[in-house]
Amino acid sequence: MKKITSSFYDILGISSATICLVHCLIFPLLTILPLGLSHNPIIDLLFASIGLFAVFKITKKSSLLVSSILIVSMGLIWISILIDLFLEIHLDLIYFGGIGMIIGHLINYKLHRKQNH
Repeated sequence: MKKITSSFYDILGISSATICLVHCLIFPLLTILPLGLSHNPIIDLLFASIGLFAVFKITKKSSLLVSSILIVSMGLIWISILIDLFLEIHLDLIYFGGIGMIIGHLINYKLHRKQNH
């Protein structure tokens, strides 16, 4: 059985965080249009769950810097989603968490590529 490398999880995390960030930035603009769209925090939970899986796999073998960035960013995302889900208050922490996730995964991906070449 082939072992899945850390770079796969970095690519999964970068993709998920980028899609989540685009969703968080564009979706509020779409709700202004009379299309009948409304915000659903369950979609945010889906992206955060994928990100949490990737972070869990990566932090075991990554540097302290990367682990710290990813854990803090994931914390910001989960705080924002849970407050939105239970209190219906939208916090901008999710944007900072998404950007942090992308940065953390990119750093880890570059470090991983350097080690293998």
